[in-house]
Amino acid sequence: MLDKTYQPKNFEGPVYEAWERARAFAAGRGDREDARPFAVVIPPPNVTGSLHMGHALNNTLQDVLVRFERMRGRDVLWQPGTDHAGIATQMVVERQLMERQEPNRRTLGREKFIERIWQWKEESGNTIIGQLKRLGCSCDWSRQRFTMDEGLSKAVRKVFVELHAAGLIYKDKRLVNWDPQLLTAISDLEVEQVESKGHLWHLRYPIEGMTFDPENPSTFIVVATTRPETMLGDTAVAVHPDDERYRHLVGKNVILPVVGRRIPIVADEYSDPEKGSGAVKITPAHDFNDFEVGKRHGLPMINVLSKDARLDIGPETDFMLGVEMTPQLETKVLEWNGVFRFAARTMIVECMENNDYLEKIEPHVHAVPHGDRSGAVIEPFLTDQWYVDAATLAKPAIEAVRSGRTTFAPKNWESTYFHWMENIQPWCISRQLWWGHQIPAWYGPDGEVFVAENESAAKALAKEHYGKDEPLTRDEDVLDTWFSSALWPFSTLGWPDKTPELARYYPTDVLVTGFDIIFFWIARMMMMGLHFMDEVPFRDIYIHALVRDAKGQKMSKSKGNVIDPLELIDAYGADALRFTLAAMAAQGRDIKLSSGRVEGYRNFATKLWNASRFAMMNDCIPVEGFDPKSAQSTLNRWIAGEMERAVSAVTEALEGFRFNEAAGAIYHFIWHIYCDWYLELIKPVLAGEDEAAKAETRAMAAYVLDTALQVLHPFMPFVTEELWEKRAPEGTPRQSLLMLTDWPTHQGLQNATADEEIGWVIRLVTDVRSVRAEMNVPAGAKVPLVITGADDKTKARIAAHLETVSRLARIESIELADTPPAGSVQIVLDEATIALPLEGVIDIDAEADRLKREIDKVGAEITQIDAKLANDKFVSRAPQHVVEEQRERRADAEATASKLTQALKRLEAAL
Repeated sequence: MLDKTYQPKNFEGPVYEAWERARAFAAGRGDREDARPFAVVIPPPNVTGSLHMGHALNNTLQDVLVRFERMRGRDVLWQPGTDHAGIATQMVVERQLMERQEPNRRTLGREKFIERIWQWKEESGNTIIGQLKRLGCSCDWSRQRFTMDEGLSKAVRKVFVELHAAGLIYKDKRLVNWDPQLLTAISDLEVEQVESKGHLWHLRYPIEGMTFDPENPSTFIVVATTRPETMLGDTAVAVHPDDERYRHLVGKNVILPVVGRRIPIVADEYSDPEKGSGAVKITPAHDFNDFEVGKRHGLPMINVLSKDARLDIGPETDFMLGVEMTPQLETKVLEWNGVFRFAARTMIVECMENNDYLEKIEPHVHAVPHGDRSGAVIEPFLTDQWYVDAATLAKPAIEAVRSGRTTFAPKNWESTYFHWMENIQPWCISRQLWWGHQIPAWYGPDGEVFVAENESAAKALAKEHYGKDEPLTRDEDVLDTWFSSALWPFSTLGWPDKTPELARYYPTDVLVTGFDIIFFWIARMMMMGLHFMDEVPFRDIYIHALVRDAKGQKMSKSKGNVIDPLELIDAYGADALRFTLAAMAAQGRDIKLSSGRVEGYRNFATKLWNASRFAMMNDCIPVEGFDPKSAQSTLNRWIAGEMERAVSAVTEALEGFRFNEAAGAIYHFIWHIYCDWYLELIKPVLAGEDEAAKAETRAMAAYVLDTALQVLHPFMPFVTEELWEKRAPEGTPRQSLLMLTDWPTHQGLQNATADEEIGWVIRLVTDVRSVRAEMNVPAGAKVPLVITGADDKTKARIAAHLETVSRLARIESIELADTPPAGSVQIVLDEATIALPLEGVIDIDAEADRLKREIDKVGAEITQIDAKLANDKFVSRAPQHVVEEQRERRADAEATASKLTQALKRLEAAL
């Protein structure tokens, strides 16, 4: 017998162990050799990571799909693995060395430091794998991969060498996101835009050939900047070609204040006449937009900052380009060399003010890029880096989606994909780190580069080039983490070797991921898969939304609103969290999560547990060979049909990645149909004397419950597996784990006659209960029921279900009459009128007054909310979640008002 209470912590661990002992997650099982494969690659979590709510959602949805397809007989491979997370892992180990007061990275040297990271990885890495198991993830853990394992490293080297040979990887000097604390380039994904209160400095640049007079605007042009320290690297001023104010100045020059460099005024549409003065300083080496302007106009790229964000303006630097040494330059400006950027900003602004070049300073709120790991302000920085020709590789990837070889769900994400891919920039793939795939490039003594898969091959290339052996130095940089991740769908299957797994499981079937890495991962997997495998890496891409807090705000540590999935699992069980996430995963809609919602779905699991206990206590246990089509009882034929409808609804929804609809369908069936109605409706049968009817009902109740467990299993695997095993007939264990049983199939069990009859009973009881609640009829009071206008079919149903209706609707008696009695509240049900004589049971006049007061109260609330929503200031200034909350409150109040009004009309009709 089951425990009296549902306690998930008592069985979740043992159930998972049973799955692993049975190798239930394994791909290529002997019983699936001829089955159609179904493959999914896990978005590899960082080896440094721990389970957060985004992981919980992403992996729950993947697990729902793979468990569903596994039960449908597919040979499922859910390929797991972790990412080496270059910056994050290096930072973790460096911090550990510092905390333990051990030698730092530089003191250890590269080789020893890398050894230390591998040691950390073996001891402390992969924590998240255990946490994914707690969530119930059914990956084939025997095939776990790591982006730095030897097989994947081999794939990375081969890809780099082949793309370089094809001219698709090259070295170039371009702007990158530079972290001056970590001293490396980082990707856009690792940059956080932080809204900051800063200033806009308006600077006067004297026009060449005119005597500068701060009182005469015709002698200068005003530019506005948020970063005055970069003015030392200005190489132009840009104005819009259609801006009449400056058209006469285009082609002329200005003299860069303090510095003395002669720079041109150019016409370029980048300048916005509506912003600031309409003129902008152009610093190609320190701004991404300016870099493009600089390329269009052939401007010099002058870098005035060092790697650690100090001014780098010595006599031998690029700063001196076009600059004549003057006493002021030598005694003032060059003294700033080596000063940190923000201190330099203060010095430069002060100097500009002292020389009348500062027109004004305005407060200015703007987004400032910060490194998500270091927290440092990011610099656009001009450096030599390795790049991939993404534009060339993107063309087949664009066509693959346009032609439907790969599809997005929801489909609207395709436009996001196309927009980015059609405007794609070169992909910077080098990072100035030690942890990662070291770039397979070696340099000769004259700087000639030799790209090869290993050093011996590079030496052979060098000998061929120089005609003799020459010493080579390997490139110290490592590859961007996303480079190895881009190969994930085929490298994890053994590529470049021609493995059986690669032949069987590539391309994969579906990728489940978040929208924020469409560019960083999805697009790059598409490009690499098509280039190296000549096939898309996956046929479907499901993009899930964000998990936000209960108010709709993005979770962040700074806001203190982060919800820990492991704490929810401890409190409510993994099944409750999983079902919550799936039930709320509507396509294109963010999830507003709260512990209350998870608690609500724990109550659902409790309901299922209690229903199973009821079934077992009434001997409703599975009967070998029971055929639901043999049922004679109208009630049993009805529940069999309802069950089949639920199975169809869940199946169709999962096939369309409509997880919320699938979860809603099985929830409704189990709670509202099976538990609330069927188990209540069969109680008289189980307590009766008709043994044949009891036997059939017990068998059907068990059969339908088994089917419900199967359909619920992908969402709530732990409780369903536990109930499946515990409900087995005594002495007859189940022939297989629930997760390895077959998904229910259509058997033609729906019966229109049974549906109509039981549906009538349910509508009658529901309507009577609603009226009782609306009219404040005491719960314990039994009232008579009078039916008028009933035809023969309704009369037969009343006779057949008299006891059931009386018990469930708390009816004292049911009578047929020609007219409804006075003082009765009436309901129309098909051709008949159902009357409840309430005179004497409630004070009808007092109840009518109560309903009127309630209607007025709700009306006042609606008026108040309408006033708020009509206030443009409120709608524009209030946080989005507050506005949305008001709209939800209004919708709820409107629904309440409608119900109260309907109840009042019924009551007034009885007066």
